[in-house]
Amino acid sequence: MHIEPGVVSGAKMILSYATATGALGYAAREAWQTIKRDGLAALAARSAMTTALVFSFFEILPHVPVGVSEVHLIMGSTLFLLFGMAPAAIGLAAGLLIQGLFFAPFDLPQYGINVTTLLVPLFALGLLARRIIAPRTAYKDLKYRQALALSTAFQGGIVTWVAFWALYGHGFTAQNLAQIASFGAAYMTVIIVEPLVDLAVLAAAKALDRLKNSGLFEPRLYRAAV
Repeated sequence: MHIEPGVVSGAKMILSYATATGALGYAAREAWQTIKRDGLAALAARSAMTTALVFSFFEILPHVPVGVSEVHLIMGSTLFLLFGMAPAAIGLAAGLLIQGLFFAPFDLPQYGINVTTLLVPLFALGLLARRIIAPRTAYKDLKYRQALALSTAFQGGIVTWVAFWALYGHGFTAQNLAQIASFGAAYMTVIIVEPLVDLAVLAAAKALDRLKNSGLFEPRLYRAAV
């Protein structure tokens, strides 16, 4: 989902600053809500774990350049289910920033683009979760179809934003459209993997029920919404 350097350039980059500011502002609002509910220590611990995981997703897991971007296994729905909205958003933003600062400085000019591409689909995933997961259902008890819907929302959102940035930067040329299509087709294969990962992780969470009061995980992982 990293937009290649030069896809968006010049004055057009201003839009990415605006969208990133909005996305990070919404993440800050979610963080404040989490602090009020669970405390600062819980948010800090979960955010540290998500940041480490996101960084490993970018640097350790396979990633392949395809078309206008790269295909990554980011596991956004997994982060959301385990740690909650705010820690997942912080981890995505911070992991992306750390990668840019220390390993891929050529991606830093595109940080606003890339953080928007990650965070807005995460927020959409959160809204979908409220609609398809009954209030009395803990995340550990999700069904495959629910995990699939969440993964599809997140990964589909990433493809949509990458396509938007590519069209915004280079227009509706035949070559650009072909590169967008190849990226989208490749990226959506992640949907085959992510729901299975979600269910495996949730099954592991059931076996680690003793951690439900540790503050390390999203409370909804083990308990129904109040």
